[in-house]
Amino acid sequence: MIYDAHIHFIPKEISDQTSFYKGVWADKSKLFSYLEQNDIEKALLTYPSTDAHLQLEQKKVCQIYNKAQEELIKENPKIVAVGLLNLESIEQISEQVKNLSERGFRALNLSSSYQGRFLVEELTPLFKAAQEFRLPIFIHPQTINPIGFERVDDPLLMPVLEYSFDSSMFMGLLMTKGILQKFEVDFIFSSLGGIMPFLKNRFDRVYTMLRKREIVKDLGDLPSEILKKVYVDTSGASLENIKMALDFFGPDHILWGSDYPVNPPVAKNLEKLDKLGELKNKIVYQNFKQLFRL
Repeated sequence: MIYDAHIHFIPKEISDQTSFYKGVWADKSKLFSYLEQNDIEKALLTYPSTDAHLQLEQKKVCQIYNKAQEELIKENPKIVAVGLLNLESIEQISEQVKNLSERGFRALNLSSSYQGRFLVEELTPLFKAAQEFRLPIFIHPQTINPIGFERVDDPLLMPVLEYSFDSSMFMGLLMTKGILQKFEVDFIFSSLGGIMPFLKNRFDRVYTMLRKREIVKDLGDLPSEILKKVYVDTSGASLENIKMALDFFGPDHILWGSDYPVNPPVAKNLEKLDKLGELKNKIVYQNFKQLFRL
């Protein structure tokens, strides 16, 4: 049994307006074949953030994407829909969340930053609504103008480093701004949460030192304890990095994700988890089922 916590499908109306997400990204038949051929029971369909909004209004992008997801979940019961939010209408965000929940969406999609800015306190209405309707929030790295882009525009360094740092910074801000402590919302970060698993000891060490000097506010607990509330998906990560994520976030908060269509062979990706023993089942399907109450 396999539950995939990170797959993509871009409707053609949106794909046609992007510079990168073309071809297989918009091929529904290949997506369905991928699910069948790999015996994937459920798949969380997420939005990677694209440059389509440069051609279409953000509201229009959301309408097209969410309508396409509705059609997919009716056509294929394997799909678990994640709704796209129009952040240009923050004042209506509660109504948006309510509407998506009523339409059968099981989670909400959010990019780690927005137009070169990190939105945290501004999204308080969203976090309240997600808590009310018990919808997890899936965080995908911002692919357009991520942190550092204004200084380094490189086709390799941007997706490897800047995407990772963008996600990690947003997760850190959710902690320092008290969002993780205040709201009962399940946040899912893709790709093991960026660089976070590498920083567990440094976070606690630096926080403890700065607290003694009263330079940082009291977060209520050590950073490593607070960040255990977060879920992360594997996105094709190595076994060594998954082990670090297990130590950081705990065995109940790791979800297997392929990052389809940018994915290694599924069988090979899953085979390496055999070395984790019984933890493999938690990662591959049990944690997903529990999180989404399936």
